[in-house]
Amino acid sequence: MARVQYKIALCQLLVTPDKHGNIARARARIEAAAAAGAKLVVLPEIWNCPYAMETMRSYAEDIDGGRSPSVSMLSEVAAARKITIVGGSVPEMASGQLFNTCCVVGPDGEIKAKHRKLHLFGIDIPGDITFRESDTFTAGQEPTVVDTDVGRIGIGICHDIRFPELAMLYRSRGAHLICYPSAFNMSTGQLLWDLMQKSRVIDNQLFVVTCSPARDPNSKSDFVVWGNSSLIGPFGEVLAAAGHEDATVIGEVDLCSIDAVRANLPLETQGRGDLYRLVDIERECSS
Repeated sequence: MARVQYKIALCQLLVTPDKHGNIARARARIEAAAAAGAKLVVLPEIWNCPYAMETMRSYAEDIDGGRSPSVSMLSEVAAARKITIVGGSVPEMASGQLFNTCCVVGPDGEIKAKHRKLHLFGIDIPGDITFRESDTFTAGQEPTVVDTDVGRIGIGICHDIRFPELAMLYRSRGAHLICYPSAFNMSTGQLLWDLMQKSRVIDNQLFVVTCSPARDPNSKSDFVVWGNSSLIGPFGEVLAAAGHEDATVIGEVDLCSIDAVRANLPLETQGRGDLYRLVDIERECSS
């Protein structure tokens, strides 16, 4: 049975080119979060290496082949500490293709789900930033909802948060929490980071977590992350938030608050199914 109340830790990690150092720091932060009472720990998008497309392949790991030191560490710590970990994301190489992949690991150390980023980010703001993930990554093909010891969780990675249909699908499949490991840049972060999180919460009346890498003040990359990892409750309230620095923040999830907000404002029964509806392609194809 899922816990009604539990603590969730967001580990906003400073990432360096030293992969082994990144893994060691992540391990220490996860263990500290578990010692502080967290039953669910969330890591950032691309936490084991710099967010640089030109070097991403050199850091990629074979998760299915069991050659993934990053995921192996997550499995060891989850089993030792009896916690669930939403393992941010790491570059994954599979069948010659590169994916941006999040593994969810349970208290038994087993991988419960693997989410490959569905929506690949592309932006072109003249005089500011031009960036296209599709030049490097292959898009995933399946949404991810996973049952864990802390409840049913939907998984998205960064740009996945921009698409409300995905969050709506996760709610329809019974998720109480959506985790978005993310690395918004300075431009989109300032404009949209807080807005996107609260929009997905208000639309679906559930919890939303985002976890970013820490901002590197010495970074020479054109892609500088925004930071500001957050836990947002179903009323749109900020329950935990980091700044842009290296930090771990812990908040509490109370599933009863979902029932309360949905009873107060029953959007599900107020919707006009006679005019519009969400189509779950997977269920349509299997019926």
